[in-house]
Amino acid sequence: MTIASDHVSRMDRAMAVLHGLSVGDAFGQQFFSPGIPQWCVSQRKPPPPVWNYTDDSEMAMGIVEVLAEHGRVDQDALAIRFGERFAAAPARGYGQAAIRILHAIAQGEPWRSVARAVFGGEGSFGNGGAMRVAPIGAYFCDDFGEVVRQAALSAEVTHAHEEGIAGAVAVAVATAWCCRQPRGAELSGTEMLEAVHRHTPDGAIRLGIEQALDVPLDTWEFTAANLLGNGSRITARDTVPFCLWSAAANLDWFTSAMWATMRVEGDVDTNCAIVGGIVAGATGVQGIPSKWIASRERLQIAGISGEGYS
Repeated sequence: MTIASDHVSRMDRAMAVLHGLSVGDAFGQQFFSPGIPQWCVSQRKPPPPVWNYTDDSEMAMGIVEVLAEHGRVDQDALAIRFGERFAAAPARGYGQAAIRILHAIAQGEPWRSVARAVFGGEGSFGNGGAMRVAPIGAYFCDDFGEVVRQAALSAEVTHAHEEGIAGAVAVAVATAWCCRQPRGAELSGTEMLEAVHRHTPDGAIRLGIEQALDVPLDTWEFTAANLLGNGSRITARDTVPFCLWSAAANLDWFTSAMWATMRVEGDVDTNCAIVGGIVAGATGVQGIPSKWIASRERLQIAGISGEGYS
């Protein structure tokens, strides 16, 4: 695959959703801290800066770097980038399985054997493939088939289980659908969920999306999370359906999406990263409060400005 002639505009979209993903990640991470005042939640006042991001953003930045260089998901290059970024900043909140995989990759072991070796040889079905994938949906948004293919390739590097891959596919398709909509148009969260359902492989994730479609978008978020999961189990199945629902319920308002997603607790940083990336696809970077972007720790991306995009 050659780099597309519209590579610059594709990267603009990828960077916009990266901002949404990383702001969501950093925002959500603050609520794991016991020092956050209760009034931040009760009055919906953002926590004081600086908001440090986690492994969600680290790995998403690795994806953006590979897209910038190759215009596609080169799995070998992505594995190397993941390993390098992990070795440079291992204390970003990586899970134990991710630590084993990324440490082995950083030591030069082949990612294909390492990724498939965890969980008794089944591969990981965690939410890590989904948390970082939004830039792929943005970059390839004009072709859902390519979104599915590239998202699956990106997940497989660390999440070889079919559900880990399906979770990434679902989030990428949701982001792509949002990026395809005219800016300022009235968006239907139900139509977004239906598009995701059509393109997600059969299995537990797809069944979770079917269940999300049955939950009205004006439902209290706690009720939705009780039905769909809130990421407490760190699995794709327990995370992705609720995040898709929360994004669908708040497609036109980034801050509302963040507060609603944060309030149900669970894997808060990852939930907010997933929802933030999807919603930023709908709103553009202009929909993210500038103060929130300024509160987030500066992004570190090789060859790309973390404050904007070309």
